[in-house]
Amino acid sequence: MYKYRRIGLITKHGSDVAERLRAIRERLVASGAEVSLDETAARLLRSDRASTAMQIGEQCEVAIVLGGDGTLLGAARVLAPYSVPLIGVNLGRLGFLVDVPPGGDLAVLDAVLHGQHLVEQRFLLAAEVIRDGREVFQERALNDVVLRIRERVRLLEFETYVNGRFVSQQRADGMIAASPTGSTAYALSCGGPVLTPDMRAILLLPICSHTFSSRPVVVHDDSLVELRVRDDNREAAQLVCDGQVDFTVKNGDVIRVRRAADGVTLLHPEDYDFYRLLREKLHWG
Repeated sequence: MYKYRRIGLITKHGSDVAERLRAIRERLVASGAEVSLDETAARLLRSDRASTAMQIGEQCEVAIVLGGDGTLLGAARVLAPYSVPLIGVNLGRLGFLVDVPPGGDLAVLDAVLHGQHLVEQRFLLAAEVIRDGREVFQERALNDVVLRIRERVRLLEFETYVNGRFVSQQRADGMIAASPTGSTAYALSCGGPVLTPDMRAILLLPICSHTFSSRPVVVHDDSLVELRVRDDNREAAQLVCDGQVDFTVKNGDVIRVRRAADGVTLLHPEDYDFYRLLREKLHWG
């Protein structure tokens, strides 16, 4: 009998997922677990009993996420307020967050559901856009909050403040504010440092800044980061959370980024090792 009896299944789109999803659901049901399917999972299994994210958050003790890191990012943002632990089964490409292998015998997943796992807390970022003194957008992000220009290749002018203190004025392709979790995502591609998941820090990384002296800055996670758009070009900029949720930003807008009140709990296999993960995924040898 599993330690967790009420289990949610959340998955990505794609017909290639259906076979693995069906096998996991049958395994869970055979064990006596109550299984809730999100809308995508219900559609893939042709079930008329789909659960909303809110229902999974309110009713389930744990949620299994089948897909890649992107699928888990979306689940984390939605389920964070409900404190539902997440188990990531890797059906994607890279897999920094979804670390349970989709093996045919499901032995690793079984072990995690029996309570043989490591528990890890990850914090999320909270982003908001202030326009003319009024909040016009808010969202969470597990990986990163990115300010960038939409569609055109052009430099964006903005100012950075930390806890009300002026840091810099830059012309760049944009700015990444990343959590330690997000340090291995877009920020890594832009030359940023890798932060271990347990660090209490926010990484600020300009994207292709128009100065050789521009460098990443790491601030404490209790800091309030503000990006003030000072760009008189009529082309709009964009604020993007986890590469999945975007909002059009105008000249004069203030983007505020801080640690979110809600976090996410990840359940890893017992042999989980962050440094081994780096070696394998980044081919460090």
